Amino acid sequence: MKPIESIVVFEHEKLYFTDEHKKLKLDQALENYYGDGTPFFSLIKNGVKFNQHVGVIKIAQTTIEILPKADHNGKDEWRQLLHDMIRTVWGFEVKVSSSASLKLKKNSILNLYYELYVKEIEYLLHRGLIKRYNRKEGNLHALKGALHFSKHISQNLVHHERFYVKYSHYDVNHEIHRILYKALKLIEQTNSKSDLSSRIGTLLLNFPEMSDVKVTDSTFEKINFDRKNQHYEKALQIAKLLLLNYHPDVSRGKNNVLALMFDMNRLWEQFVYVVLKKNIQHIDIKVRAQQSKEFWRSENGASRMKPDIVLEANGNRIVLDTKWKNLNGNYLPSTEDLRQMYAYHRYFKATKTALIYPGEESKLIKGDYSAIEHDEVTDTLTCGVAFISTHQNIKQWKENIVSFVKDNFLASHKTY
Repeated sequence: MKPIESIVVFEHEKLYFTDEHKKLKLDQALENYYGDGTPFFSLIKNGVKFNQHVGVIKIAQTTIEILPKADHNGKDEWRQLLHDMIRTVWGFEVKVSSSASLKLKKNSILNLYYELYVKEIEYLLHRGLIKRYNRKEGNLHALKGALHFSKHISQNLVHHERFYVKYSHYDVNHEIHRILYKALKLIEQTNSKSDLSSRIGTLLLNFPEMSDVKVTDSTFEKINFDRKNQHYEKALQIAKLLLLNYHPDVSRGKNNVLALMFDMNRLWEQFVYVVLKKNIQHIDIKVRAQQSKEFWRSENGASRMKPDIVLEANGNRIVLDTKWKNLNGNYLPSTEDLRQMYAYHRYFKATKTALIYPGEESKLIKGDYSAIEHDEVTDTLTCGVAFISTHQNIKQWKENIVSFVKDNFLASHKTY
C-alpha cells in the first residue's frame, strides 16, 4: 500500500486512527513505541493525544508532524517558525534560495536535519578527515608493535613466519567517524527526498566504509573535543539526535520509528535567551541563563532554583521566566508559577520579575504581591505577566522580543 506522505497536527491535539492508518500499521507502531516509554504522547481510545512536544515522528515512509501553536497562524507558518526557532537556538546558518524556501513549507523538520547533516559531512570531507591512533591486534608476517605471547604460541606453533602482535595504527577508521558513518547510513535508509538522495550517495562513495558501532548516550559523553576535532561538534550533535531517537522495529523490520521531538517550554526559553543575548547584552547589560542558587538544605542534600533568564542592568536584577502556555484570555498565571517568581524576588534580590508568554498581541499586565503584616519588603514586590506577539516572519518576531524587553524592563523610567 502506498504510504501516507505526511500527517500534520498541532501540539496537544488528538490523532484518531483511520482505516488507512491501520492498514499501514501506524497504530501498532505508535502503541509499541509508547510501550518503550515515550514522553511525547499518550494513548487514547483509537488514537493518541500529543502534549507540549513538537517535531516529527517518522514511521517507515510516513511522517507525523507535530507543530507548535500560539496564535492564529496556520500550519505552513508554524512549520517555518519552528524551523527558524531551532536554527536560532542551535546556531545553524542554512542559506537557501527563494525556491528552496518555498519547498520548505511542504517539508518536515526531519528534512531540515538531514539537510544540515549532509552539509556538515560535505564540509568535513572537503576539509579532510582527521586521523587517530587505533589499537589493533592480529597475525602479521612481520614483527610490529608488541608480541602477544600466549596467542602467538597457540596460533603460530607451526607458522614460524608469523607473529601475533598488538600495535597502533594511525588512520581515519576510529570511533568518531564510525558514528558519523552510521548516521549517514541511517539517513540513506530513511530519506525520502529525491534532491538529497544524490548528495547522500556521493557522500557514501567518498566516505571511507566503517565498521559498525553500538551507540548509546555514554558513547557521546566519552568524546573529548580539542583543537583538532572541534569542527566535528555540530555533525556529532546531529548524529546523536538521529541515532539516539531511532527505534528499529526488530520484530517486523518495516515500522521503524525515528522521532525528533522538542519540548516547546524548553525551546521557547532557549529561543528568548539567545535572541536577548545576541541583541541586548553589552558592557552595561548582562544576560544570563539558568543561574543556580541554593535555597534549601538538609543532611540528605540540597535543593536549588534556576530562573530561565536573569538580566542585570544599572545595578538592577530582572528575572524572566518563560512559559509556553495559552492562558485562554484570562491572563491569570498559575499559583505555582507566581510562588516561583516570589521566591526569585527573595533569593535573587530581583527588582522586577515577569512571566513571559507568547501571544497574539504584546502587552504587560502589572501584578503586585499582597502585603504581609510587618513585612515591608513584600509590599514592594511585583510580578508582571508579559505577552510578546508572535509573527510569521522570524526576524520580526525577534525584534518584537528585543523591543518589548527593552521598553518594559530595561528603560529607566519603567517601574510597572
